[in-house]
Amino acid sequence: MAPTFTDKLAAAERRNDSLLCVGLDPDPAKFPGAWQHDPSRIFDFCATIVDATHDLVIAFKPQIAYFAAHRAEEQLERLMAHIRRVAPDVPVILDAKRGDIGATAEQYAREAFERYQADAVTLSPFMGFDSIEPYLRFAGKGLILLCRTSNLGGSDLQAQRLANGDLLYEYIARLAQGEWNHNGQLGLVVGATFPGEITRVRALAPTLPLLIPGIGAQGGDAQASVRAGWRGSASTTTGAVIVNSARAVLYASRGNEFAADARRVARETRALLGAAREIAP
Repeated sequence: MAPTFTDKLAAAERRNDSLLCVGLDPDPAKFPGAWQHDPSRIFDFCATIVDATHDLVIAFKPQIAYFAAHRAEEQLERLMAHIRRVAPDVPVILDAKRGDIGATAEQYAREAFERYQADAVTLSPFMGFDSIEPYLRFAGKGLILLCRTSNLGGSDLQAQRLANGDLLYEYIARLAQGEWNHNGQLGLVVGATFPGEITRVRALAPTLPLLIPGIGAQGGDAQASVRAGWRGSASTTTGAVIVNSARAVLYASRGNEFAADARRVARETRALLGAAREIAP
């Protein structure tokens, strides 16, 4: 039987001693040297980053909009195949934030898991369980639901109090840990900009993987996020913590040494996260 998404996360955390996820958000305007402003180099740029960092990460997370905006979906397919070839044990999370029902959700699920061969996909849960059920049919794949996002506007809905006393994000965490998690496939997105709320989500969902974006450019504190979300022994966590960094790694420099500089930043970030893990509860 093929390893599940959660199996791959646990194995990658141990093997690479890492909680770092490198987000693959290719912006040709920021590419180095002669590649700058050339969308045809999206695969080349991302594959170079993967080659430079794959032994330092718990996961990779390509953001589909950065490819689709440049008509580069075929390059994304090539990139996914490249990651499977050079780093077959590193899980890949397709950041798509899909949210629809019925036949449309079935097609989105096929896109993520058949076309792109992702190990997991990010989803919006706000249309209810039937919007995520088609993805659950893909055994072993991960479904990471938006819960408490890193943007300021997330509070407009996620921090609203429900009739049962929960805030909306708390209720999503309860559902994901409980009645929605039929096959152990669910995880949650919780932003680094709200470490106190990461602690709350972890209390409500102790075994679920937490994808934590928002460090670096968005102002989230990487170490505070790990301390809030990581639980476990010195070698593994009961529910994986996946701390995403994109721009800081991808665009560490614009010169010919951009891959070496990306590796340096990834290594430094991995060490920072590891130090926080050592003092987490």
